[in-house]
Amino acid sequence: MARRVGSEGSPKKTTSLNLVAGFYHYLRDEQEAVQKRTFTKWINSHLAKRVPPLEVIDLFDDIKDGVILLALLEVLSGQKLPCEQGKKLKRIHWVANIGTALKFLEGRKSAYRGSPIRLVNINTTDIVDGRPSIVLGLVWTIILYFQIEELTSSLPELQAFSSSNSSLDSSTSSTDTTSPPVKRRPIPPLQGGARKALLRWVQQTATKCLGLDVKDFGPSWRTGLAFFALINSLRPNLVDMERVWRRPNRENLQEAFLLAETTLGIPQLLDPEDVDVDKPDEKSVMTYVAQFLKHHPDRKPSDSEGHPEEVHDLAPRDIEEMFEREQRKSQRELKMWLEQLEKEAVHAQETESSLAQQYQLFKSLQVQLEMKRKQVEGALQSTQRDGMLTVDQALVKQAWERVSNRLLDWHLQLDRSLPPPLGTVGEWLHEAEGALRQEITVQQAHDITANTVHRALEQHKDVLRSLESHQQIFQRIHKDRSVDSVPVPQDQLQDIAERMNFVSTSSSVHLARMEFLENKHHMQAFLTLAESRLKSWIIKYGNHESVELMLNNYISFVEKQHFFENYEALFQSLKQSADAYVSVDCSVDEGEMGVRRFMREVVTQWRSLSMEVRSVRSMLEEVLANWERYTSTVASLQAWLEDAEEALSQPENVKQEFFRNLSHWMDLHTAMNDAGNFLIETCDETVSLDLKQQLLLLNGRWRDLFLKVKQHAHSDELEKWRKDHLKALWTLKELLETAEAKLNAPVQVSFLCVRAFLQDVESTKQKVVSMETQYKLAACSAQLLVKDAPQDEAARVMATMAKAKTQLSKVRERCPSLVRECHILLPLLEEMEKHISGFYQAVERASRITSGGRDSEAPGQQKHKLQDLLNQQQSCKRCLSVIERNHHTLQKSLGNSKVLRNFDMSLLQKRLSEIQGSSQALLKEVEEWRRREEANNCLRRRFEESRHDLERVLKKAQSCLKETGDADELLRKHN
Repeated sequence: MARRVGSEGSPKKTTSLNLVAGFYHYLRDEQEAVQKRTFTKWINSHLAKRVPPLEVIDLFDDIKDGVILLALLEVLSGQKLPCEQGKKLKRIHWVANIGTALKFLEGRKSAYRGSPIRLVNINTTDIVDGRPSIVLGLVWTIILYFQIEELTSSLPELQAFSSSNSSLDSSTSSTDTTSPPVKRRPIPPLQGGARKALLRWVQQTATKCLGLDVKDFGPSWRTGLAFFALINSLRPNLVDMERVWRRPNRENLQEAFLLAETTLGIPQLLDPEDVDVDKPDEKSVMTYVAQFLKHHPDRKPSDSEGHPEEVHDLAPRDIEEMFEREQRKSQRELKMWLEQLEKEAVHAQETESSLAQQYQLFKSLQVQLEMKRKQVEGALQSTQRDGMLTVDQALVKQAWERVSNRLLDWHLQLDRSLPPPLGTVGEWLHEAEGALRQEITVQQAHDITANTVHRALEQHKDVLRSLESHQQIFQRIHKDRSVDSVPVPQDQLQDIAERMNFVSTSSSVHLARMEFLENKHHMQAFLTLAESRLKSWIIKYGNHESVELMLNNYISFVEKQHFFENYEALFQSLKQSADAYVSVDCSVDEGEMGVRRFMREVVTQWRSLSMEVRSVRSMLEEVLANWERYTSTVASLQAWLEDAEEALSQPENVKQEFFRNLSHWMDLHTAMNDAGNFLIETCDETVSLDLKQQLLLLNGRWRDLFLKVKQHAHSDELEKWRKDHLKALWTLKELLETAEAKLNAPVQVSFLCVRAFLQDVESTKQKVVSMETQYKLAACSAQLLVKDAPQDEAARVMATMAKAKTQLSKVRERCPSLVRECHILLPLLEEMEKHISGFYQAVERASRITSGGRDSEAPGQQKHKLQDLLNQQQSCKRCLSVIERNHHTLQKSLGNSKVLRNFDMSLLQKRLSEIQGSSQALLKEVEEWRRREEANNCLRRRFEESRHDLERVLKKAQSCLKETGDADELLRKHN
């Protein structure tokens, strides 16, 4: 009840709030309109210098594709920037161009602050969507950097202004002049930076001498006198200042702008009606006034671009303390401002008013907060070496988060208060925006981060799955501007429309980014695990059991868990998500952390990692093999040494028999040392020390024994050489006998037989290398054997080797000749076989013709068969001619050949005789057919002639029988 009683005066408050909110929106719209006109003229003044020149008609529309923006930056910077151009550019190309421009700006350093330009809350999608406030903010940033800061950074007035405001006069005067000069350090930029410098320049050079009080870039310029003062300072006596004092504002403004354009060449960026208002737009006025700086005679380019004037004669510690004091003071003021804004938000939220009024209050506070965002972000930049925030910075951060959360909750409450179903849409929109804003905290473990991203992705998919249905509901409401005839605050409705558009355009990029992040962290977790396992395998090894356990662990991880297959699956999934992410937002492929760069790094890392992982198994197996070799040789050698040491006391013949195979134990001793030295190099210190001690003991016993029995090693070697020689010689002999059997085997001359013989020759030719190898082995062992073997055995060995060498030479020499001459014969034989087959086919067809009956056939059929028979006879003759010609060529080639003595032509001669006999028989058969056909033809002619005569007589008789009259008379007539 107390709250209701106290609210009787609320109608007045409500009316007041409505007026304030309406006036606020009116000022904002007017300000944007003025800035739009001014910035458009400023851009066009620079684009007119371009070849070919460009022109902006509607700033918010023309800037969307990024072409105009990149052209402007090229003119201002003198650098060439990549640009997607064409008549049919799509949104993705617009985003790429805007992204290029923003990256270029962020890479530049401010001439006044000396730090990179920061584009706070300026996103590519906002520019592509043509959001007025964001577009104007971007253009203002460009004007501030490329014109105002660049021009004011080197002014002498700026230097004096900086010195006078640094509060260091006393420190400077107290400095001992005899002390050595201290290295100059740059002072931090003052609050307002370029704005104060430009205002100071106007006051010192133009308005102060005329008694004008110019305190800002707003109302102070309304009368137009300040513009005349600027012109007068640059061109003295050009303006009659006494006359302009008494004229109206509009007239002064119009004449000042025209005079500046005609005499100084300064484009008229402002209109008189833009300035002759209670609160002229300061950014527009600053943009125009800064152009006068180009004509200032005292302006000199700075020696060190991007660095303000430095302070002289101060100890570095004093300057640092001064900086810290200034920073703490600024941070406390910022904290107090945020706390005051929070109180205003609480008070405004508790004020009873309509939904539209509440929303206007919310927007006014939100705008104030956003205007401070850049300052807060700068204040929260850590200056500590450990990256931690100071106490004042932490308090500022807490205050910022409190007021931000307060406004966010208030915004949600306002959207929920809308009439259903718009309230539901608003609540969902907050949830969707929260999903898009959510930043995933990267954990130390990539698998944990991947799981976190996966859960968030599934949640975001659930939220954004209903985007289309909420869009449809909202579009229907937005079209009617009401819900069931209940009006909706238009500003709030428009804000929801812009936010809905942002969610719609950003959702696909966000989901693609989340999917890529999930796969990225899965891949990083996989590679991290692989590297950790690899480090556990590439170490100094232990004993045999530990290495065997390590190999089993490797097999379990790599083979049983399908290590390489898992990588391929992960990489394909990562590649697909990366392609999808880049396709919806190509800007993510730029910079040091670009998607494609990450993919290349993954491929490079995997190439090295996979090679090392693959080599681990062979290394572990080699270590195990050496352990097994070492263990077995040590056991065998120890047992033999004990027996050998006992054998030393035996008679000479027993010793000689025992040490016959000493060379075998010498090989075993060498194998033991090789395996032991390998293990000493690859095993850890403890194992290596044990191996060294064991080898020292065994080698000592071996050395003592070998000095006593080394004379027995030679006999064993001789037996070994004899065995090696016999083995190599037997293998060589077997190869030579097989080769000679194949090369000297009788060959019937036919295509198939010669081709089979050629294959045997080529096979033998290939085995010549093996024969030569065996000959070398036999010769080597023979040379060793001849030195110490008995004389008769040495002679037998040398005779055997000479015979083998002769046989090998013959085989080596015959093979190429045989191959060459067989290749000459094969085409002739192939053609011969072809024509033999054709001959017998013609004979068979002729036989079928002659075996058929002739009496019952018509004369025409018999004639056709005779012709067919003659054709087959001619075919036989042609085939026989080729066969005989090739047979003659083969006889001549074989008669002249020196290597084809084993070729037998008897079968071929027999076949030729049979063919010739068949040809003669066919010739006789054809002649008989021809004779009979000629006789038949003669009889058929005589028959035809008789038949014609008979038909003529019969025809005449029939005509006589038809005549009438006296019979005797008719008889006499026809007789």
